[in-house]
Amino acid sequence: MAAAHPVPEFDLVLAAGLLPPAGQRADIGIRAGRIHAIGDLAAQAARRRVDVAGRFVVPGFVDAHVHLDKAYLLDRAPSRDGTLAEAIRVTAEAKRGFTAADVQARARALLDRAVRAGTTAMRGHVEVDPIVGLRSLEAVLPLRAAYADRLDLQLCAFAQEGILQAPGTEALLREALRVGADVVGGCPYNDADGEAHIDRVFALARELDRDVDFHVDFADDPVHRHVAAIIDRTERHGWHGRVALGHLTELAACDEPEQARVAEALRAAGIAVIALPATDLYLMGRRDTRNVRRGLAPVKRLRKAGVTVAAATNNVQNAFTPAGNGDPLLLTYLLVVAAHMGAAEDMAAVLDMVTVEPARILGHRDHGVAVGCRADLVVLDASSLAEAMGGVPARVPVLKGGRITFEAGGNERAP
Repeated sequence: MAAAHPVPEFDLVLAAGLLPPAGQRADIGIRAGRIHAIGDLAAQAARRRVDVAGRFVVPGFVDAHVHLDKAYLLDRAPSRDGTLAEAIRVTAEAKRGFTAADVQARARALLDRAVRAGTTAMRGHVEVDPIVGLRSLEAVLPLRAAYADRLDLQLCAFAQEGILQAPGTEALLREALRVGADVVGGCPYNDADGEAHIDRVFALARELDRDVDFHVDFADDPVHRHVAAIIDRTERHGWHGRVALGHLTELAACDEPEQARVAEALRAAGIAVIALPATDLYLMGRRDTRNVRRGLAPVKRLRKAGVTVAAATNNVQNAFTPAGNGDPLLLTYLLVVAAHMGAAEDMAAVLDMVTVEPARILGHRDHGVAVGCRADLVVLDASSLAEAMGGVPARVPVLKGGRITFEAGGNERAP
């Protein structure tokens, strides 16, 4: 009789974890950087076994919209009026003094904090324009390789200052994409002709075969409605599943039939929406003297319509967002409270909005807590989904590709 083949040992077993969203207890067996088994694995061999003792194990956080080059600018470009116009103006002034060393140091500080918070993938926006040229991109590009064992970093070349009103930007964007930026980013509300801006961004995307990420319709009232033009160009150019929209706060000010119509059009075009709650709550509603508006995209309505919806950090300690530290669990806390997502099913959706939904935007289809997924995982010091999403618990530990990259929490000083 032939001898039975021995079962290969696991590289790592996370024992006695609670799996989202219901919190069923199970062991997670990891081999070659992927989840190979989930269940009772007590009798199976493992090179290392970590008892997580009934804590929640969730997919690694994916922060799909972060401004690495503008982090930690509050000391040199403070927020006084708290308006979007002020934030754009004082940051543009600060950019004139950017050096490669300065940008890289601030970006590293944010990436280090993100890794400790459990972020295993990120899309970082880096501004490209005649003010700063390619300086910021050149400073951040090496960090993609430097952090690859801890975090997958996509870089979006972003035209914050406009394209038509900032001559030379289009050529700089093309060069940024040529030398290593992954995604082309636009900001039609901050240009002389929003629709022409959108057309220029799509032309670059088609020329160089890149995904598109727009800052769009960022106001209290529906004064721009550039989303309609973006939907039209997405369908016209066949860019289904390759477009993401950040902010989209104007949609919240539309009536319900209009919200439903736009949501269905976004779903049909495969366009994702990235809510940026910290920034949007801070900058929107500034003119309201009573019943101050939240200024958040209608995430529950969009999700119900089948739109891919994520939540992301956006800015950290600058004029756009004076608070924050790159921790995605601050976003889940804000969504639970400000977007009325406190029911159990809503909290499960909130978890998806900082894990599997943004992973889909970044093109990571194998992200989650399931057999076959990459073992990018976070163990939260929480014993319920409510505590995990609303309590900002410690991370104990963080895994990237099945390897522990961080074992204990801790607050660190900003640069």
